[in-house]
Parts: sequence; C-alpha cells; structure tokens
Amino acid sequence: MSATAARPFLAADLYGFADLLTDAERAALLRLRRVVDEHVRPVLAESWDRAEFPTGIEAPLIDAAMMDPAEVAAAGQEPSALYAGFRTFELARADASVLTWYNAQAGLFRTTVAYGADADQAAELDARIRDFSWRGVFALTEPDHGSDIAGGLATTARRDPATGRWTLDGDKRWIGGAGQADVMAVFARDADDGEVKCFLVPTDAPGVELGLIRGKASLRIMQNYDIRLDGVVVDEADRLPNINTWTDVAACLRRMRADVAWSAAGVAAGAYEAALDYVCRREQFGRPLASFALIQEKLAHMLGNVTASLGLVVRLSQRQAEGIYRDEDSSLAKMHTARTLRETTALAREVVGGNGIVIAHDVARFHADAEAIYSYEGTHEINALVVGRAITGIAAFR
Repeated sequence: MSATAARPFLAADLYGFADLLTDAERAALLRLRRVVDEHVRPVLAESWDRAEFPTGIEAPLIDAAMMDPAEVAAAGQEPSALYAGFRTFELARADASVLTWYNAQAGLFRTTVAYGADADQAAELDARIRDFSWRGVFALTEPDHGSDIAGGLATTARRDPATGRWTLDGDKRWIGGAGQADVMAVFARDADDGEVKCFLVPTDAPGVELGLIRGKASLRIMQNYDIRLDGVVVDEADRLPNINTWTDVAACLRRMRADVAWSAAGVAAGAYEAALDYVCRREQFGRPLASFALIQEKLAHMLGNVTASLGLVVRLSQRQAEGIYRDEDSSLAKMHTARTLRETTALAREVVGGNGIVIAHDVARFHADAEAIYSYEGTHEINALVVGRAITGIAAFR
C-alpha cells in the first residue's frame, strides 16, 4: 500500500496531525471529503464567478450529518474538539464560503445556543440545529462597530416591565447566511443596565429588514447581509438567559475563535494543494513546472506554513478540550494562521503564473478569500494586542 493510500491526509498534513483522530473520526472526515468532491467542488468556480450560493450543495452536506457523524456514534464515541477542527479544515480546503455557511450553523449559532441557553432549552434546540431543521446565524457586528464592538455595540434592547417583552432597535452588518436562516442570535445592549444580552429573533419578525451586500471581491459565494431592526418585539423566552454581560459574550466568543484559525489553515491547505496539482501537470520548457528548483522552494515554503498552522490549531483544540480557554491562545492562533494564509495563497497564485488569476484553477478564489479571513473574527492588530497584553501584563487598548 502506498503512503498516500495509507495516510489519505498526507498531501497537506506532512506531520500526520490527523493521526491523532480516532479511526471513526477519520472515516467520517473521509466521507465528508467524498461528499465535497462529488457535490461541492464541481460548482465552486461558476458560483464564485456569479457571486451566488449554490443551494444544491445544501442537502448533501446536511444529509452527511457531520456534527454527529454515524461512524463516531457507531464506535460509541462523542465527536472530539479535534474532530470539529478537522471538519472545519476539510470544508475550508474546498472553499471558505462553503465553510462559512456550514459553520454559521455548526459553529457560531450552535455554540451561542449551547452556551447561552439554559440546560433544558439547549437540549431541546441542539437536535434541531444539528439536523438544520432550525437554521440560525450570529448577529454581533454592526456597520460602525467591529473591533470596538465590546464598548461600541449600539443596538438597543428595552424591556417593558408590564409585559416583560423586549423591543430591539439597531443595525447589524456582515451577517452571513441570514437570508437562509429562520432565526438570528442578536446581541443588543440593555437600555436599563447597559449590559449586552442575546436574543433569538426570527428573520421574518415584523421590523426586521434584510439587505444583501453586493459587490464583494472576497467570499463571493457567501451571502452576507445588512440587518435593520426597527422596533422588533421579542418575548423574554427568546432571550438566552446565560448571556447577560459582555464578559459572557467574550466567553462565548472564546469558544468560537478556534474555528477561524482552523479555517485559515484549511484555506491555506486548499491553495497549496491546488498549486501543487497545477505545477505537476503544467509543462514549460519541455518539463513539468514542479521540476524547477524555484517552484519546489515555494511549494516547501507553502507546506511549511500549512504545517505550522496545523500545529497551532491542533494544540489549541487539545487545550480547549481540557477546559483551557485563554484569549491569548486563540488570538495567537488566529493572528499567525491568517498572516501565513496570505503568504501561502500569494505563493500559490505566483507559481500558477498567469493562470493564477483564472477562477477555474482555484488559487484565485483562495487568494481573494484569504483577505476576508485576515480581517474577520479579530483583525491582525487586535489579536496581536491581545497576545501583547498577555505577554507584558499591560493593555495597549481599551
């Protein structure tokens, strides 16, 4: 048996980090890879070019049931944090938008409900989240507040003491997948105590207005929305009771931030693999591009970036599985993986030459999407300052 057949993750996983998974987890991920290869990859170039989400990919990905895979259940196991990371990696190495669509449900929304709801509420809702019968998105970012959202969040929630109902007013921006969702987890500042709380708001509630963001040069497949909340009334039962302060929001975000680092690692792997495939097939001067020393040096550089990123995110997930959640850990992982992602996708585009700007060869898509990943879920500078605060004990920002 060849090394590649024995270790099918070999191409972008030189050090065999996937060997840390259980056999059942690897089997589930290989099944996901087959689903992606059959149903997702064939439509990516056209969908990216048209800036449209290919709705035909939804059913195969949902039916794959990767949040609670049959292989893992049959082995009497629970999906590990490492498995969840590699699931993100697998989807990202195909396309960042497809991953973002899936993780809007499986990562951001599921984590928010699991952390913010009470035990009975979370148990009831999680099954509906896992099978996508109840679709949700995460609505935190605002038009005027991204990096400063902790202190700047302007969406308000006012409680009527007579009825106990809440009225929400404000705007959200960059809410991915909102047009396909049943409900949004909306973060708003309580007008009475000034603290941030979270509400489950139906997307078709009176006073909710969705506007598709057009003209994007990155994550073109993902449908992002501006959200207007104008006198939207929700019941107290629609408030997540365990999110009552920004500290609670930060704890929730801390559980999610590993996903974006895994995403960066996966997109880098996808760009590397697309470039490797191309240079092995493309001939110049009568020989494959892959035979040239300068090309091999760039491939080695790319693989080094992917390997280092995998090392960071694997260890981050292992520590979080042990209950260790620290801002500096996830910030360091996001900062490094996103920075080296930009370098890796640029090198991939470079070795593919002029064809590197043609969508059909994939690297152009990865190259453009890397720019969005570099900025969202905490910019490079903000994450660096979080790490700097941990290093020095001195906060450089408020």
